[in-house]
Amino acid sequence: MTEDVPIGLIQLDDTDLMLAKPEDDVRGTTVVGSDGEEIGKVSTLFIDADERRVRLLDVASGGLLGMGAEHRLIPVDAVVEVTAEQVTIGKTRSEIASAPGYDPDLEEFKPTDDLNSLYGYYGMTPYWAPGYRYPGYPFR
Repeated sequence: MTEDVPIGLIQLDDTDLMLAKPEDDVRGTTVVGSDGEEIGKVSTLFIDADERRVRLLDVASGGLLGMGAEHRLIPVDAVVEVTAEQVTIGKTRSEIASAPGYDPDLEEFKPTDDLNSLYGYYGMTPYWAPGYRYPGYPFR
């Protein structure tokens, strides 16, 4: 893809914004793969500051008391089901484990740096591409 990646993704935790429906706040919810295997928990949500839509889940796994956890960004388009107990992603645990990771503690971290490759890895149309439609996934 050659389209320019938009700037303006921010962590919901770093704003005073709230989700329109509180029940859609999946932070802290267990994430499982399409194979039913646990991947981790939703650490935070990245939102598009301009359109005010959730674009990415930050899923943390491993570590102890939040220290040393591995993080993966997962496009919301990869979500296939959301219940009160879990978020299911349309990829297996091993596929998600092979996805690009990132370190949210690095000062120079910018989630837009590798979004073209991230969306490509998941086989998803990026949200800034012409014709993109926000997913109508099955929230609770």
